[in-house]
Amino acid sequence: MAVAETNTTPGMVLERDAFGRLLLRGAEGAGEVVQPVRAFPLSAPDAGISLVGEDGRERAWIARLQEVPEPVRALLLDALAVRDFAPRLLHLHAVSSFGVPSTWTVTTDRGETQFVLKAEEDIRRLDGGALLVTSAAGVQFRVERPAALDRASRRLLERFL
Repeated sequence: MAVAETNTTPGMVLERDAFGRLLLRGAEGAGEVVQPVRAFPLSAPDAGISLVGEDGRERAWIARLQEVPEPVRALLLDALAVRDFAPRLLHLHAVSSFGVPSTWTVTTDRGETQFVLKAEEDIRRLDGGALLVTSAAGVQFRVERPAALDRASRRLLERFL
């Protein structure tokens, strides 16, 4: 069990319980299960992290992840990695049709998979030219640099942009 005091919320300690959940303990010693949530997961992932209780209300605010002591930062990054699962799309092999919905066969940094794109609006442009493709199941795939994709992948992707 890792325990570390947060310097952004004096008197509060962040730790993992026996079930692997994050607990935020106050000065009185009572612990509450919390979940870290990024305020700006795409544009500023290391700024603005809220520790949210099971009722959905904020319990603590972390302005900058870099300002948090290393043991707390490690706990937060582990919890955020699970929450912010967004595989990077590396290669687009095929699409079932150029209309929507269509099934895409792709290679990501997590392996090969297929997903359904239900609407063209599910491909969003982000700052810096990146793309975010959301599958019908709600999984978000990142395309960090569309121009860096191979030619065949770019041609397939351009049909939907």
